[in-house]
Amino acid sequence: MRRSPLFLALFAAALSLGACRTMPAAEGGTAAADTPVATATVPADDNLNAVLWMQRAAEYRATCETVYHAAADRLDAALKDPDWDALVPAERANAVKGLPPAVVLDVDETVLDNSPYQARLVRGGSEYDEVTWDGWVREEKAQPVPGVLDFARAATARGITLIYISNRAEHLGPATLSNLRKAGLPVKDDSVFLGLGTFVEGCEQEGSEKLCRRQLAGRKYRVLMQFGDQLGDFAQVVANTPDARDALEAQYRGWFGQRWWALPNPSYGSWEPALFNNAWPDPRETRRASKREALNPAE
Repeated sequence: MRRSPLFLALFAAALSLGACRTMPAAEGGTAAADTPVATATVPADDNLNAVLWMQRAAEYRATCETVYHAAADRLDAALKDPDWDALVPAERANAVKGLPPAVVLDVDETVLDNSPYQARLVRGGSEYDEVTWDGWVREEKAQPVPGVLDFARAATARGITLIYISNRAEHLGPATLSNLRKAGLPVKDDSVFLGLGTFVEGCEQEGSEKLCRRQLAGRKYRVLMQFGDQLGDFAQVVANTPDARDALEAQYRGWFGQRWWALPNPSYGSWEPALFNNAWPDPRETRRASKREALNPAE
């Protein structure tokens, strides 16, 4: 987190004053005036609870397993329906009948758990950057998200190909495929990884938008299901604003739990910059103030 010298000076002064406070008398009249109040040694990190929940909470594991178990139960019905397709009509340029079946999955926080990388950022008081992220990916240490292995086995047993559409850069493809294999996930061949920068003939990719890569998957496969942790993993988010995102979710609400399966990720995602007008260059405290303003205290 970048902070100004003035902020750091004020923060240090606050800590010093806090350390001088004493505890009030305990119930029953026993004084505790000499007991110092515990004070923070580092600024609070907005992501602490989110990362801890993903790493330590049984509820996180149960939620992921619920999603994948329910999806596995829907595979047979999706296979039997020749018109079943998980791509929105605007992204399907060809007929689905006769195409081999596939499932499209995002990688990060959908099939691979990168919470150790987020934990490093929290401990170091830093933010995401491409250098540290590339280093983490090349370590190939990410573990499978709970429930995904059972689902993957159920899908491959039915002859369904798993396609990984990820915003990991294309040059990270070899390390990603290796990590997927180490984690026990099926990888048909290198072509099933469609990373950021994948060339799609006749489609111009905009930023990290996955539309072109979904279209590419749709040219070769009938997509039975899509899995992701962000709305952009399922369909194009034309404007990353809270209202536009809410409208997209409402439009396809009936697809979730049928064709689309969303995994929990409170740690990061495009929902966050939508709350501060996508202004990543702003100082961290400015972005944090915008997020606080977005809270609903029901006053």
